Amino acid sequence: MLISNADIERLEKKGYNKRFFVKFDRDGYAKLRNQQGCCVFYDDKKRRCKVRADRPFGCRIYPVVYHETKGIVVDYICKAHYTLTEKQKAKIGKRTMELLERIDAEAEKRREK
Repeated sequence: MLISNADIERLEKKGYNKRFFVKFDRDGYAKLRNQQGCCVFYDDKKRRCKVRADRPFGCRIYPVVYHETKGIVVDYICKAHYTLTEKQKAKIGKRTMELLERIDAEAEKRREK
């Protein structure tokens, strides 16, 4: 999951160390770390997100995602995929594209350093 600087700052303010939850790839993108195939914030015993109220924006707009060849789509591996209307998908899709533009700009700045 790609995350923005705002996501990182929000989670740091909650007391989480950036090294615990962020991994930067060689292109400058910030991604949530995984452990044992799950997000580091996933509580396997309780089967829920540990930071739900402060979760990254990408998690908030899921299951609407951007697919490189198909554009805005609903991720059908999500059990709740059928609950979204086309109107909701379009509205969330717009927010998805805005988030990706912001994340692209942030990655570009990291590459310039």
